Amino acid sequence: MTEALLAHWPEYAIEGALLGLFMVSACLFVVLLEHVGSPLRRRLSSPLMRRALIGLAMGVTAVLLIRSPWGRTSGAHMNPAVTLAFWTLGKVEGVDAFFYVMSQCLGGIGGVLLSRLVLGRGVAHPSVHFAATVPGDRGPLLAWLAEFGISFLMLTVVLIASNTRSLAAYTPFFAGALLVLYITFEAPLSGMSLNPARTLGSAVPARDFRGFWIYCTAPVLAMLISAAGFAAIAGKEHVLCAKLCHGSKERCIFHCRFHEARNPAETSLR
Repeated sequence: MTEALLAHWPEYAIEGALLGLFMVSACLFVVLLEHVGSPLRRRLSSPLMRRALIGLAMGVTAVLLIRSPWGRTSGAHMNPAVTLAFWTLGKVEGVDAFFYVMSQCLGGIGGVLLSRLVLGRGVAHPSVHFAATVPGDRGPLLAWLAEFGISFLMLTVVLIASNTRSLAAYTPFFAGALLVLYITFEAPLSGMSLNPARTLGSAVPARDFRGFWIYCTAPVLAMLISAAGFAAIAGKEHVLCAKLCHGSKERCIFHCRFHEARNPAETSLR
């Protein structure tokens, strides 16, 4: 464990920083579009339109982070459920998965605390509530089912796209597009988390753990089932790497076979 920490700490730190930046962006755009004192909220009376704009902002944020040099280095999981899914697929060592999850949780909390420091009281206002994800008015069961569904679809799309030669380069855009749709249409059901560390990041400063079990179980279970299904249908050997966007200049700490994608004679990409 010590050896892995000394060797791979940059990737661990980047994972935390990426989710932290994602949370700063989330808090910023929720303040701009949902705070009762915001001019944008007064101009946009439609909750659907406001969610669509928040979704667009977060989708763009995700694409930029995944495609950034940092994202190409760590793989830009930003999500314990994603990391654990790739671990079950044999792409991530157990010790790396452990430190990734720890870093993601700390990064999520740190990003919201930084947002509170930079953006001030607006982040804590009830209309913003630290961008917390809590079950909607239709109850926890529907929230759990919604989180399961969106999480399953997200990883399934990522696995198919990232392991298909003609689609691999567009994986970040597929993920970003799904975020836009999820925030626009699914958020009223569960708050749209997909991510235990993202929910924890808001829950700690908000001191609001309503339905926290939903976000710790549904995304993880859904992505593990998605990974198992992909492995059963396509085979684990068809998963080249755990990175969502693979560069050629950054080192890779995973069990990586991405170089095979450049050689059609060897590649397992379709």
